[in-house]
Amino acid sequence: MIAYVCLGTNDLEKGAAFYDALLGTIGAGRAMEMDDRFVAWSKGAGSPLLSLNKPFNGETATTGNGVMMALSMDSKEQVDEFYAKAIALGAQDEGEPGVRSETFYGAYFRDPDGNKLCACHFGG
Repeated sequence: MIAYVCLGTNDLEKGAAFYDALLGTIGAGRAMEMDDRFVAWSKGAGSPLLSLNKPFNGETATTGNGVMMALSMDSKEQVDEFYAKAIALGAQDEGEPGVRSETFYGAYFRDPDGNKLCACHFGG
C-alpha cells in the first residue's frame, strides 16, 4: 500500500551517508537521486521507497511530533542488528529493542536530522 515515505534533511550528504550504511544492512540501495534535492532507497522494483529530501519549499527541515516511519525486518535478530547499526552511525536512542506486545518486537531511534524510525518484526 505504501509507495514511498519522505523524510526531511538539512544536510543531504550526511543524511545520505547514514542511510547508505544503514539500509545496506537490509539489502536496500539507492534507487533514485535528483541533483542535491533528494536520494531514495529501495529493495528493488515494486518495493516501497524511503526518500531523504531537502524541503522543496526551501525552508528548514523539521521533524513532526507524532510522525514515525516503521521498517519491517525479517526477524528479531535483524531488528537488533539494524538498531545497533543505527546507533553506531550516530542515531539517537528512542527505545531499545524489545517485545512491545505478544506479536510485536521493535526498536526506536532518530536519524541525524531527528526523524523518528522504528525497526520492527511482527510474529510470535
